[in-house]
Amino acid sequence: MSLTTEQKQRRDTWTLNLIILPLAVIWFLPIWAMAVFATMPDSGIFSPDLTLMPSTELMTNIRALEEETDFSRTFVNSLVVALVYAVLSVLLTSMAGWALACYRFVGKTAVTGILLGTMTLPFFVVVIPQFILVARDFGLSNTWFALIVPPLFNALGVLFMRQAFTMMPHDLFDVARVEGVSEWRIFVFVGMPLARPMLAALTIILFLFSWNNYLWPLLINTKVDMMTAPVALGSLIGVTRVSWGSIMAGSIILTVPMLVLFILLQKHFVSGIAAGAVK
Repeated sequence: MSLTTEQKQRRDTWTLNLIILPLAVIWFLPIWAMAVFATMPDSGIFSPDLTLMPSTELMTNIRALEEETDFSRTFVNSLVVALVYAVLSVLLTSMAGWALACYRFVGKTAVTGILLGTMTLPFFVVVIPQFILVARDFGLSNTWFALIVPPLFNALGVLFMRQAFTMMPHDLFDVARVEGVSEWRIFVFVGMPLARPMLAALTIILFLFSWNNYLWPLLINTKVDMMTAPVALGSLIGVTRVSWGSIMAGSIILTVPMLVLFILLQKHFVSGIAAGAVK
């Protein structure tokens, strides 16, 4: 007996779910283990017995984390830096992507090629010149400006938004120009609303990049009150002692904002990634 189209779609959905389920379990197990370790003392983490059920030391580890690193302050620092960075970087990369997608100018192909080329450079290649320029020449170490602005321009974000604006009907922009609408208003009130799914996806990507950034805040800051949360967790790894319980507790706390952001923007994120993959 032949199956209907709806039955085939349902069968394919169940087959795909059965294939993905083991991969999801493999991905989730380390996160669950991290959550369990956050509730255990250091001695329990390295116990030879495998334990996958939470213990009772979570608050003890959180208090130790706060005492050793002033984690609440570093958490706020990371949140402020990540939010400001994501907003400014989305705006900057969107404007650059708009220019590459909608305007003709000399050297446009060369600019696109340079952007692609910069994506192949490891961050370690440019971090030392960037540090010397910001810290020594400009004297901006231990400032919010140094934390947020130097990594602000993101080549991946520019190319992502260029692709998003290229996919849009440019006749709509031309009609607005004929009506006398300024380029800035076309960008803000026509282009940006149409790119909302892609903007949501890019916002999540850039927020996570800044939220997890460790090396640059470690280099550019020497003051404790300017320390970000990943650097604070790194400071718990000492020469003679490592506070594994505190590290696990801090890692769980740092995971929560990422999960909340993804849940809030999940629909836009998926649609934005899918739209950005189609030319």
